[in-house]
Amino acid sequence: MSIDYYIYMYKIDFSKPVRVHFIGIGGISMSGLAHILLGAGFTVSGSDRASSELTKKLESEGALISYGQTTGNITSDIELVVYSAAIREDNPEYARAKELSIPMLSRAELLGQIMKNYEISIAVAGTHGKTTTTSMITSVFLKADADPTVSVGGILPAIGGNIRVGRSGYFITEACEYTNSFLSFFPDISIILNIDEDHLDFFKDLDDIRASFKKFADLLPERGLLVINAGIDDMGQITKDVRCPVLTVSAKSEADVTARNISYDDRGCAVFDIAAGKEEIAGVHLSVPGEHNVENALAAAAVCLHLGMDAEVIREGLSAYTGTDRRFEYKGTIGKVTIIDDYAHHPAEIAATLAAAANYPHEKLWVVFQPHTYTRTKALFDEFAKALSAADHVLLADIYAAREVDDLGISSADLCEAVKSYGTLADYFGSFDEIENYVLQNCSPGDLLITMGAGDIVKVADHLVGK
Repeated sequence: MSIDYYIYMYKIDFSKPVRVHFIGIGGISMSGLAHILLGAGFTVSGSDRASSELTKKLESEGALISYGQTTGNITSDIELVVYSAAIREDNPEYARAKELSIPMLSRAELLGQIMKNYEISIAVAGTHGKTTTTSMITSVFLKADADPTVSVGGILPAIGGNIRVGRSGYFITEACEYTNSFLSFFPDISIILNIDEDHLDFFKDLDDIRASFKKFADLLPERGLLVINAGIDDMGQITKDVRCPVLTVSAKSEADVTARNISYDDRGCAVFDIAAGKEEIAGVHLSVPGEHNVENALAAAAVCLHLGMDAEVIREGLSAYTGTDRRFEYKGTIGKVTIIDDYAHHPAEIAATLAAAANYPHEKLWVVFQPHTYTRTKALFDEFAKALSAADHVLLADIYAAREVDDLGISSADLCEAVKSYGTLADYFGSFDEIENYVLQNCSPGDLLITMGAGDIVKVADHLVGK
């Protein structure tokens, strides 16, 4: 019997825990799914290249983890193997599992199967804002004592990590479009925050991305709900023939759920009222900066209102959300220079972060940017240069290659020159040490410096503030 048969047929059943092995268990998402299965009584093993805080936590909860991936890690008592997107067919554990005809699921397929074991599964999709919006919904649910299970793509202090195993019928998760992962899901409520050009190492173009989001919307059952930002271009093409009700949200356009009376405090955090038909939630005061977070909060509020949560609980829950790691995260000060770290790695995200920074107290705005992948940098080159030009001074680090090996003839030095063409000061440095030395010699008291990117640029922020 072929492996395809097993992949197609295998279903996770929480009433019948089995032994599950994770190839690449140390990833932020894979470790989260392992935690959920451990909490449901499954026996969990796994492998990864090296120990980390995530794997140590799993081991403390009973997972058996091997460091290094070998055929010997796949034993006959394993009843399901789960693999991450980084695992290829020539991986020794993957090949051994296939040889033994052990059922296998990708990370996305397992997440979809887990969803089926909950009464109401909420999936948060969009090119940007997934982690923040998932975290905002979680904050409201915690304030409501709704006891959800949560899988989030960042470290959320309110739940002490990237996962929370609850006892209710609620499951809240991010839904990533990359490699069409979210098409393996079974949501009851879905959010689509935005649809932009990204992941062009997989998708052909923006039309291809939109087609994927359309398929995601079509997954919803009749009893479900789609929450979608009204500002998405040709939104009707995404919502057409969706079987369930649709709620639109926007701080800028006409929508079912909108923000009124928006103002900003001295940290750039929004204060506003939410209007949803006859329902009003007055005096929402976010603890994270930026207009983009008003839009994220509206999407979170729309879901919670739909589920019948009290307006005051929603207001308090949104205000209680103070951020996740690497989302406009305050790292500290050095010489009266404020250091912030942010995960922004797409031009739209950079623009949103710098717009938020404009309302944050500062003299000069510095950005230390590490582009993420050659594919994205080349495809969105002009957009990156324009977005970064909103800073006063940009420092470019080498491109973080991630999974890519071909540099496509593009470099951070090229991007540096493009930023300069907009009249913005920019410099390229070949090492983090050079960047740190330049910052220490040139930043002045009152300046704001943001380290930015999805790679390891956070090391610069941590090193500057002595972490």
